[in-house]
Amino acid sequence: MIVRRIITENKIKRYSILSDEISFLTLDIFNMSIYNLMMKSQHEIIKRQPLLKDDGTLSEEGWSRHALLDYERSKIHASPLRIKEWDYFYILDDSQKIGITFTLSDLGYLGLTSVALLDFKAETVSQCDTMSLFPMGKTGLSSNPENGKVSFADKKLSLEYDYQLPQRRIKIDAPGFTLSSGERGLTGELILYQDPDMDTMVIATSWKEKRTAFYYNEKVNCMPVHGWVQAGSKKYNFSPETSMGGLDWGRGVWTYKNRWYWGSASSYINGKPFGFNIGYGFSDRTSASENALFYNGKAHKLDEIVFHIDKKNYMKPWKFTSSDERFKMDFIPLIDRNSSTNLLFIKSVQHQVFGYFSGEAVLDSGEKLKINSLLGFAEDVLNWW
Repeated sequence: MIVRRIITENKIKRYSILSDEISFLTLDIFNMSIYNLMMKSQHEIIKRQPLLKDDGTLSEEGWSRHALLDYERSKIHASPLRIKEWDYFYILDDSQKIGITFTLSDLGYLGLTSVALLDFKAETVSQCDTMSLFPMGKTGLSSNPENGKVSFADKKLSLEYDYQLPQRRIKIDAPGFTLSSGERGLTGELILYQDPDMDTMVIATSWKEKRTAFYYNEKVNCMPVHGWVQAGSKKYNFSPETSMGGLDWGRGVWTYKNRWYWGSASSYINGKPFGFNIGYGFSDRTSASENALFYNGKAHKLDEIVFHIDKKNYMKPWKFTSSDERFKMDFIPLIDRNSSTNLLFIKSVQHQVFGYFSGEAVLDSGEKLKINSLLGFAEDVLNWW
């Protein structure tokens, strides 16, 4: 009886193990089916065409690996006050514990140009910005994200972008810049290298409540950087081996009140360029999310991402999860580059938080990449504009 009981129990255990394996297999098949269903809703744009139809609505909504839709400001069906255009760059170098950002924007009623220097060792940020009233397109931001030249200058700072791929050149001269140490002045020239064949993250989406309101955006990650910046008495040299940057090229017509969440990082993993773009919160994203991994020049599309933030204290650790379980990150903040503006009808509350990402990212092939202390940023921005 004892022998029989052992045999019976062993059979039961074996059957139980087999049953568990079948259950896990069934669960994996179920998860894959759900993932495939979700990804089918991620509509990929694959042909070049005008961005807008004659009625001012988008010709095609979705995402693409390159900017295939041709933007023409003259085809927009909206007041110039509602049109928002910007080019934003970030450059990070973890070896020097330094970062720099540039913004050149035309928001219709307001133009904003700025430069910010981030010292991750001292955990400080110094910034110089300047505004112009009612530019309404006169800033001259390019209709093509790959080629063009634009500049702005006043007494506080001058900023120039010059795009001729594979190079994006930035020149800055900001006599009005004041460092946290009290020293003044920031100048520099930087070149970001973008392989024209490298995948980027492009979305074209509109708002459900108003289809002539749209957002056309290209995020370019993993651009090696060469150049220099002189901040006060200190000079920083940027090298392609340790410095990488990203571009946020945005054009569109926005509704009045919007909140967005955005995160980005660019560096090297296993000796290959790696980065990601994650974000959500505005416009109708049923056609596509803007979430993607970038590895060795190729985009790996992700589904929905959720930012888990303690909004009472943005310097507490954050978490990031994804519906397809391909992006799981912890985030340790270093600097909260925050601002709050209230000009009656124009208001903005912004938290752009820089810090370190650690976790796991899964490529399209199923390969898992371990991420350990990757320098990047994530932000929570609320605008009435």
